[in-house]
Parts: sequence; structure tokens; C-alpha cells
Amino acid sequence: MKINEIVPQKNEYTKVLDTIALKPKLLYYYGEWPKRRVKTVAIVGSRKNTKYGEDVAYKLAYELAKRGVIVISGLAYGIDSIAARGALDSGGKTIAILGTEIERIYPRQHIALAEEIVKKNGVVASEYKLGDEVFMKTSFLQRNRIISGLADAVVVIEAAERSGTLNTAAHALSQGRDLFAVPGRVYDKMSAGCNFLISKGANPLYSIEEFVQYFAPRGKKKQTEQISLFGDTPEERAVLKKLAAGIRDGDEIMEQLEMPVQVYNQVITMLEIKGAIRPLGANTWILAA
Repeated sequence: MKINEIVPQKNEYTKVLDTIALKPKLLYYYGEWPKRRVKTVAIVGSRKNTKYGEDVAYKLAYELAKRGVIVISGLAYGIDSIAARGALDSGGKTIAILGTEIERIYPRQHIALAEEIVKKNGVVASEYKLGDEVFMKTSFLQRNRIISGLADAVVVIEAAERSGTLNTAAHALSQGRDLFAVPGRVYDKMSAGCNFLISKGANPLYSIEEFVQYFAPRGKKKQTEQISLFGDTPEERAVLKKLAAGIRDGDEIMEQLEMPVQVYNQVITMLEIKGAIRPLGANTWILAA
């Protein structure tokens, strides 16, 4: 595979990295970066995933990539590689960010997976090249800022209480990215990290279908019908139109509509009772499917 290099600020897709702390000066990569900004979701989690984590990671990546969302992760064992596999199997694109030099695919058992990612128009990238001083204990933590930095949202599927995955979540929060976590049973060690993130304000991911609809909505005609069916007042119709336009954040809706919080709360409550909208957590909403 041919090694290329790019200045992130000079590419429409990667220039979002100009907004993060410790922005990389160069990225070395195999494959071809998208020529324009595309919705991107990072899927990260434990290397020692459970069957539950495997099912969620694969299904989520598959459904997102099938709708044109780019799935980004590392190339590690566990959730990372499962997410890449789901995206590839759907015919979609995926990006893998290495914590090693670009010439040294790690783990070596995933060389074939890396080659498949590139063959199917994806990207395998690193900020390191052969000859750079790379310290494994820190380089993998440093690359996490690139994974979250390239994403519009980060989804943590499984993580132990002291998992390195929580480092990616911390980067996501500091970079202003949407953070989601898949909840698990309280006595499952691999769900301890996710449950902790939710307790600190991360959005709980309860439904793959709703999450996918949130990032890659379909059925605009159906959404228009809902506006007519459920919008019984001017305020309700105004909120529904904002949701149909892709705005999900309640604070942003209130700001754009110049709607008092008391009125907004009443409207949202009535729309939820009528079944016109569904909550995604943290005052974000989606039109009911």
C-alpha cells in the first residue's frame, strides 16, 4: 500500500482537526480521504468486549455506514475492529487511526483488515512515520484525540471502570463533540465505564434505530406528514419544523425560535405525549419514526 501525507487544514474533511488542542501538523495515511465533510461517528470500546458489545458495535456501525455515515475508530482488538467490520460489510466507509507508525500496522493480526479498509475506499492513518519517537503507552492515548476530533459524535459501547476508552470520551467532551454511551447492567464490569459516563451527563444510547435516524434521517415525506398531523398549535408546528430540518438540540431550537423556556417545555411535553417526538437524552429530540 502506498503511504501518502496530508496537512489536515488543507482538506475539507480533515480540517476540523484545526479546532482541537494539540492539532497534528501532518497525517500519514493509506487510502483516500473524503473530498468533503461527511457525517462521522466514532465507535470505541473495550478490547475485551462481551457478546452484547459485539452485537451492538456491529449493528450500529453497519446501519450507520449503510446510510453514508463514516465510522471511525482505532484498529484495536474488540469493539474497534468489530465496528470496522460492520461498516465494511454494509458497503460503507470506515477510517482507522493508528497509535503506531504508519508503516507498522498494529496489531499485526489486523493487517488484512487494514488492507480491506483501504481497498474499499476507506483510510488507515497515523500522525507518526518510521523514525519518529513513539512510546506505546502514550501514543495510543494521544491518537484518541484524533479519533474524537474527526467525529461529529463519539459512542462508547463497552468500557471497564479504568478503561483507556474513557480517554477518548474525555477528548470528545473537551472538543465539544456529542458523547453517547451504551448502558449496561450494574454488575457487568465491561459496562462500568459506560454507566459512569451516563451518570456524568453522557447521552444514553438506548436504541440503535433512533440513533441512526438521528444522524442519518430518512423518510422526509413521512416527517412532513407528522408536522401536519401533530402540530395542533403554531408553537408545536414551529418546533416540529426545526426537528424535521435536522436540529435536535432543545436549547438551539429555543434560541432560533426565540421561545421562552416555559412555553418550550409545555410544547415538548405535549408533542411527546402525542407520540410526535422521541427523546434522545440531554434535551435532544427526534421526530418519531
